[in-house]
Amino acid sequence: MQNLLLFSIESVLNIPEWTAYAFLFVFGACIGSFLNVVIYRVPNEMSLLPSSKCPNCNNAIKPWHNLPIVGWLMLGGKCANCKKGISWQYPAIELLTAAMFCLVYWQIGFTPYLAVGLAFTATMISLIFIDAGHMILPNVITYPMFVISLIIRIVFPIAFAGFVFSDTQYAPISMLSTWPAWATSLAGALFGALIGGGSLWAVGAIWKALRGVEAMGLGDVKLLFGIGALFGWRLTLLTIFIGALTGALAGIVVVLRSKDKDMQAQIPFGIFLGIGSIVSMLFGERIIGWYLSQF
Repeated sequence: MQNLLLFSIESVLNIPEWTAYAFLFVFGACIGSFLNVVIYRVPNEMSLLPSSKCPNCNNAIKPWHNLPIVGWLMLGGKCANCKKGISWQYPAIELLTAAMFCLVYWQIGFTPYLAVGLAFTATMISLIFIDAGHMILPNVITYPMFVISLIIRIVFPIAFAGFVFSDTQYAPISMLSTWPAWATSLAGALFGALIGGGSLWAVGAIWKALRGVEAMGLGDVKLLFGIGALFGWRLTLLTIFIGALTGALAGIVVVLRSKDKDMQAQIPFGIFLGIGSIVSMLFGERIIGWYLSQF
C-alpha cells in the first residue's frame, strides 16, 4: 500500500532469506500466544498482566507448557493438573499468526512499513476472534488503532524519505500535492476514515430508518475509522467490498444450514472486515489495478 522498493533481509543485512521467515514464524507464534490472552481477557474486562492460569482449576500454567504450539502438543490438548481439555483455538491462533507474519514479510519485504503491517495483522486477528466469540469490537482496541493510524500517517512521510501512501497519488488527495507530504498524508487519512466509518454509519442509519432494526453495531464503524485512516479511501472501499462479499457468502451458508431458515440471523461483520482489511493491505493495489484494467 506504500510506494517503496521492496527489499529482502538478504539484500539489506546479508543474511540468508530463510532466517527472516524462521524468525517471523517463531515471533508470530509468540505474538499469537499473547493474542490468545487478549482474545480471552479483553471481552471479559480482565487485566492482561497476571500470568496464565487454567480457567477450570485456576492453577498457574508452567512456562514450558506455555510455549506456543509446542506446549499444547506436549500436553495433548489437556491441562497438566486437572486434565480438562484445552481448546484447539489456542494453537490454531498461534499457528495462524505465525503463518500470517511470514505472508506479510513476503508481500511487504524488509521495509519500514513491515512493523506496521505486522502490528496491523495481529490487531485484526484479535478483533476477528473477539467478534466471532462475543460479537463486539472493544473500544480499548479500536480507539487506539485510529489514533495510532493518524500518527503513522504523519510520521512516516517525515521519517522516511520517498515514503508515499498510495491513496495520496489519486484524486481527491492528489489535488493537495503542493502541501507538505505529512499534511497530504494526514488529509488522506482523515478522508479515508470518513469514507470508511462514515459510509458504514450511513448505511446502518438508513437501514434502521427503513426497517426499524440495527443493521450493524458501532464497533464496525469505529473499526473502519481506524482502517480508513491507515489505508486511505481506495483500499478502505476495497475492504468494505471484500467484507460485504465474504460476509454475504457466509450468510448464505448459515441460512442454508439453519433449520428455520431465519434470514435475520446475525453474523459479526467485523470478522469479514478484518479479513478484507488484511487482503487489501497485502494485495489491494494489485486487485484494484487488475479490476480497472478490465475496462
